[in-house]
Amino acid sequence: MDQKSVHEYLQSKPATFITKPFAQETDVYKVQHKMFATLYEGKEGQTDANGEPIWWLNVKCDPDEALILRDRFESVVPGYHMNKRLWNTVYLDGTVPESEIKKMIDDSYHIVVDNLPTAQKEEIEKLLAK
Repeated sequence: MDQKSVHEYLQSKPATFITKPFAQETDVYKVQHKMFATLYEGKEGQTDANGEPIWWLNVKCDPDEALILRDRFESVVPGYHMNKRLWNTVYLDGTVPESEIKKMIDDSYHIVVDNLPTAQKEEIEKLLAK
């Protein structure tokens, strides 16, 4: 998945909105004011085979799952500028299958939703059921 398709998938999650609290080039995706992902251009000089910059996606993870994903994919590393136990950074370099990236995003979103106050959680669950 590239930056654009990841951005569109993140935005498709119910009640998601984007803020830019860190820098203009860093999108922070939130549900009910709780962060579930960030998307930003990676370090300078990191490019794909076409010379395009590689984007980085941070997602929240179950701690055990985070370790499994890091072992499974070279492009999944401990969360950059995040709690390394609970967040992973995914380099969007084309080596992680789209289905895996979507699953990581879904899991991150659900971890946050599951920890919302009951009324907010029920509101989101109704949107998910549609």
